[in-house]
Amino acid sequence: MPDPRQAGERTAAVGQAAAWWNPLPVALIVSDATGRIRQWAKAAPELLGYATDEVIGRDLTDLVLPDHRREARAVHDAVAAGRTVTGQFPMRHKNGATIGTEVWGCPVPAPGGEGWDVLLLAADAGEARRAREADGPLDAMFARSPVGLAIFDTELRFQQVNRALEAMNGLPAAAHLGRRPSEVLPGVNSEQMEAAMRRVLVTGAPVVNFRRIGRTPASPDHERVWSCSYFRLEDAAGEPLGINATIIDVTTQEKSEREATAGRERLALLNEATLRIGTTLDAARTGQELADIAVPRLADIATVDALADLTEATEPMTSLWGGAALRRLGKAPARGHAAADILTPVGGTLHFPASAPYAQAVIDRRPFLLRRIDARAVAQAARYSSIPGRLRSLGVTSMMMVPLAARGLVLGVATFLRDGDRPAFDAADLAVAGDLAAHAAVCIDNARLYHREHDVALTLKRSMLPSLPKPPAGIEIAHCYRPASDVHEVGGDWFDVATLAPGKGALVIGDVMGHGIQAAAIMGQMRTTVRAFTHLDLPPDQLLHHLDDALQELDSPLLATCLYGICDCTAARCRLGRAGHPPPAVVTPDGSARLLDLPAGAPLGIGGIRFTTTEVALDPGSIVVFYTDGLIETRGTDLDERLDDFVRLLDGPHNDLDELCNTLMDRFAPSPAEDDITILAARIGRPTA
Repeated sequence: MPDPRQAGERTAAVGQAAAWWNPLPVALIVSDATGRIRQWAKAAPELLGYATDEVIGRDLTDLVLPDHRREARAVHDAVAAGRTVTGQFPMRHKNGATIGTEVWGCPVPAPGGEGWDVLLLAADAGEARRAREADGPLDAMFARSPVGLAIFDTELRFQQVNRALEAMNGLPAAAHLGRRPSEVLPGVNSEQMEAAMRRVLVTGAPVVNFRRIGRTPASPDHERVWSCSYFRLEDAAGEPLGINATIIDVTTQEKSEREATAGRERLALLNEATLRIGTTLDAARTGQELADIAVPRLADIATVDALADLTEATEPMTSLWGGAALRRLGKAPARGHAAADILTPVGGTLHFPASAPYAQAVIDRRPFLLRRIDARAVAQAARYSSIPGRLRSLGVTSMMMVPLAARGLVLGVATFLRDGDRPAFDAADLAVAGDLAAHAAVCIDNARLYHREHDVALTLKRSMLPSLPKPPAGIEIAHCYRPASDVHEVGGDWFDVATLAPGKGALVIGDVMGHGIQAAAIMGQMRTTVRAFTHLDLPPDQLLHHLDDALQELDSPLLATCLYGICDCTAARCRLGRAGHPPPAVVTPDGSARLLDLPAGAPLGIGGIRFTTTEVALDPGSIVVFYTDGLIETRGTDLDERLDDFVRLLDGPHNDLDELCNTLMDRFAPSPAEDDITILAARIGRPTA
């Protein structure tokens, strides 16, 4: 039977292990694994005299006297390896004075979850010694630490907690002392915590970054996440005295990491969608491809429906106020899923009443998001259909519907459902669904146009070139397009404009090499891919790299050129990148024109090519002109001479951008046109009168 006196001595030793300095200001310093300072907080400026911006990024050992830097580095590296360490070091105050410090260090998870950062709590050694000699009740290093700290005995009972942990748990110290975590915090995974601490007591090996998850009295309505690290306390003989624990609230970091992971997964899904959706000019197959790629990565069930008259190769209805008849193009899973089995099969016809709450995606051309299919939602739809109620009874919990729209016309709707314990759809899911639907809509519209008479080829091309979008504030846009003389051959020219932020926009122009339906289809995939990547605000070289990857993975790859620019009116700058495309021209406010000297890059689809981003300063009111090679290339004429003539024609003031585009077409473009010609002009930050 254990000696009770010995047990009492060990309990006292556990308390003494936590008895640090009492009424002292405590400096909080965080460095990465290499020793570079990441955080300088609490009493750090007061203790050593340096402001935060004077030390961030510096090596921590620079603040230690030279003769003690090797020792300080050893302590730092031990903490970075997962140990809790204490030490004393003379450090240099900003005013040149030497400050003796007592330091307590423990590892904390590095941003991104890989490796460990070093958390140091430091106090003036002289003040700490005087506080101990005065028998202070609790050391400030422990009590005032912003990190949650706790001491447990060998029975895993709380012996001491600091103020930060009291705040995290929403309970006073008295509610902790003498009790185990499972008794104090039933709302978190306390049994797993205790199992981890028992392993530390038995093996002596620390447990770092254990995730405590759940709810505490401090925040009973919200689940939070904490990173916990456990280290064994030992006596001089190496016998365990208890457990030292550090607890850090990482809820925000955990959420950010989850969002970053979800963002990467969404990006991968969109990238894959450009390769798997629209592989043919068959509308039904495209609809099924959209359903297949959405399940299970985005949804558990997906259906794709097109307007019935659309599938008959006629012009789709422009007004749907009387409701809509649709034909099912795709469904996943096709069979073997109880909820999916009650839905209309592929090829079947559905009718959406105009007044039904779920019909807005088709009738109003607006996405419809139902985060939770509850009794109220079922009641609202019951007068139109029994399907929502049946889906709910079969475990479907969330739904979203997005319109399939192209060229300003609604073509149909895609519906996505989740069941079981999956999280409800949110705004990010709706955005991904919208991008998938937008790409599928373009492909479905291509299929419709493919089956029309000879002038449909030109209509197809124009449908892929955007009607002039609303430019960002401070940017004026004009464009002009002329097809090649053979209207049966659709070229690969395209352009787009997107708003990234107020006064900041993206301009892009490209040309898929070749003609015909294949070139047009790849052009549509490129434009959709660029649109998806544009909203990530990637620099031009990275965006071109992603486009290059996407082109190489196509079943029938073609080469393409591209010019991409991000224009910022506020900064009066434009960042540009080329992939084998003709160089842009700029016209300054005084009317001087020149070609911008940018690295040419190689056409997209070759692979293994590094692209370059070039930043160009632009005076407010400057005009940037993008164009395709059909404007400058003509048989029997030297290309350099054509470019010189082009610049000369641009010289001079241009108050009307539309007039400038028309002038280039009428006075400079080859006639008859041997290739498609596209011009995109943008005035950046035009001064107001």
